[in-house]
Amino acid sequence: VLYTAHAHTTGGRDGRSATDDQQLDLTLAVPVSMGGDGKGTNPEQLFAVGYSACFLGALKHVAGQRQVKLSPDTRIDASVSIGSVPGGFGLAVKMLVHLPGLEREQAMELVDAAHQVCPYSNATRGNIVVDLLVS
Repeated sequence: VLYTAHAHTTGGRDGRSATDDQQLDLTLAVPVSMGGDGKGTNPEQLFAVGYSACFLGALKHVAGQRQVKLSPDTRIDASVSIGSVPGGFGLAVKMLVHLPGLEREQAMELVDAAHQVCPYSNATRGNIVVDLLVS
C-alpha cells in the first residue's frame, strides 16, 4: 500500500464529508435535477474530479515512460452521470482528453495505455460504461 485516504461522512447525500487531515471538508447536497437544493457538492462531482485527476496522473506516467512530452495545457473534461439500472442505480463516465500538440494516433495510444494503469479505470472496468474521447 502506497497511501490510504480516510474520510468521515454523515448524512449521506445531504450531509457532510471531511478527510482526516481536513484538506477536504465539504457540504453534500442532492442535485436540483434529483429533487435536492443543490447547495453543496455531490458524489458524482467528486467521482468526476477524482477519476479525471487520477487519469491525468496515469497519462503523465505513461507519457514519461514513452518519453513523450505533454503540453502544460493537457486537460480532461470529465462527466459522471447517474441513472437507474435494474435493481438500483448506476454510473456512466465520459472523459474528453485534450492533448494539444500530439497527433491523434499518438494521443489515442497514450489514452489507451493510461486506461490500463489508472486505478479508477481498473476499479470501474467491466462495471460501468467509460467513454474516453480525444480532442
